[in-house]
Formats: sequence, structure tokens, C-alpha cells
Amino acid sequence: MNEEASALLKLQEIDLCLMRAHAQLKAMPQTERLAAVAQAKKKLSSELKRVIGLRKDIEIDIAELQELHEGYEREQRDVRSSIDELGHSYKEIQALDTKLSLLAKQLEKLEFKLGVLLEKLDKAEEAEKKLKTLGSKLLADEDALRRSFEQDSADIQASIEDLNEDREDVASRIPEDIRERYAIAAKRFSGLAVERLTGNVPSICRVKLQADAYHDLARGPAISECPYCHRMLVCEER
Repeated sequence: MNEEASALLKLQEIDLCLMRAHAQLKAMPQTERLAAVAQAKKKLSSELKRVIGLRKDIEIDIAELQELHEGYEREQRDVRSSIDELGHSYKEIQALDTKLSLLAKQLEKLEFKLGVLLEKLDKAEEAEKKLKTLGSKLLADEDALRRSFEQDSADIQASIEDLNEDREDVASRIPEDIRERYAIAAKRFSGLAVERLTGNVPSICRVKLQADAYHDLARGPAISECPYCHRMLVCEER
């Protein structure tokens, strides 16, 4: 077996180790809980945005009603001042009294509407407060989970770093065209891209080679392709 073929097998061995290490990280209980926290944060953010928008709309409605209320009160004071002035006829006084009565009714309606809106505002503010409190708790939970994950996964992370360094070194000893073939095969076969040929049986697909196919492979390059499963094939006897 030449150096390129040996490096290719080593590369696959490293990649399979990396796959197992990443699977271990994914299987850690903190990983699933972190995903759940992230989903909860997303839902909470959407709900908080809705509640804040509702609260702002209510505040705008309250401000408009308060402005209208102040206008009616000013008009009411003006009418009362007019009544206090001398020189009005009985008919004029009656008209001013009628206007005061109408203004009083308008103010009463506005005060009722304001009361309803203020109750809605209290509920919206309380909902916003609760959501923000929950958001703070989720952030704290996420931070605790991350720290726990980092602590429990330290050995795995260190192993991944070492494997990545080894992979870079091994890959540098393999020609680019073979690396490209390997990358395509690894994706296609879920990491099991390369098999060994010992005797006339490939190590993964286990389909016994016919004599003519075996002799062609034996006389060919050290790295070829399995005629059955089409994985990359390393002939160990070369």
C-alpha cells in the first residue's frame, strides 16, 4: 500500500472519529435542553413584541382621549364663564345650559372609555413585565446550560481539536483530486467512503469480486473504485 492510500484510510478513520465525537456532543442532555430554551426564547420574543405593540397602541388611544377630554373641559370652562357674564337673555342662558349638559355627557363617555383603556393598559403592562421576567429567567437558564455543557464536553472538545489538527496534517499528504473524490464519496456514503480490498472481497460491501475484476484492480492504481458499491477502494496488496 503506497503512502497516498495509507493517508486516505487514515483520513477516513479520523473523519469517522470526528463524526462520533460530534454525535456525542449532540446526544448530551444539555444540547436538547439548549435547543428547547432557544425555541422558548423565540416564542417569547414574538409574544413580547405583540404585547409591546398592544401596549403602545393603548397608550396612543389614551393620549388621544386625554387630549379630547382636556378640550371638552376647556370648552366647559368657557361656557361657564359665559353664563357668569351679565347681559344674557333667558334664551341664551338656556342654550348655554344645554351646551354644558352635552359637554358633561361627552366628558362622561370619555371618562368611561378612558377607564376601560386604563384597565387594558394595566393588563398589557403586567403581561409585558411577566414576559420580560421570563426572558431573564430563560437567559439565566441558557447561560447555566452553556457552562454545564462546556464543562461536561471539555474532553470531547479537546479530542475534536486534536482530530482536526491530525486531519489537516493527513489531508496535506493526499493529492487534491483524490481529496475531492473522497469528499463526494463521504457525503454519499455517510462517512464510509473508502473500503479495503484484502484478497478479493471489499471490506464494506462484501461483494466477492470476479476473477477478471480482481486482476484488473490488482494491476491498477492503489486507489481505485469498487465496481459494485462504487466506494473508493484501496488495494492492500499493492
